[in-house]
Amino acid sequence: MDPVFVILILALAIPLLLIVGLPASPIKWIGQALMRVVIAVVLLFFVNLFGAQFGLHVPINGFTAVASAILGIPGVLSLTAIHLWVL
Repeated sequence: MDPVFVILILALAIPLLLIVGLPASPIKWIGQALMRVVIAVVLLFFVNLFGAQFGLHVPINGFTAVASAILGIPGVLSLTAIHLWVL
């Protein structure tokens, strides 16, 4: 897909959504989910930063980010334990 076409669609969709009005609930859920994923990635980054001293590296990818976002801090600890147990 051409980037100019994508920008054109977004430029037309944003004013249309502002005029028509989109229910706030789905946008709120998406925002909260994205915030949880960002926090999970930051936690995984710090685990990798401090775990490097002990040879610990948990990859930051879509699966680990979503698993950590859904499970929270226990998810990060679980991924760390799985990494230590498997490797």
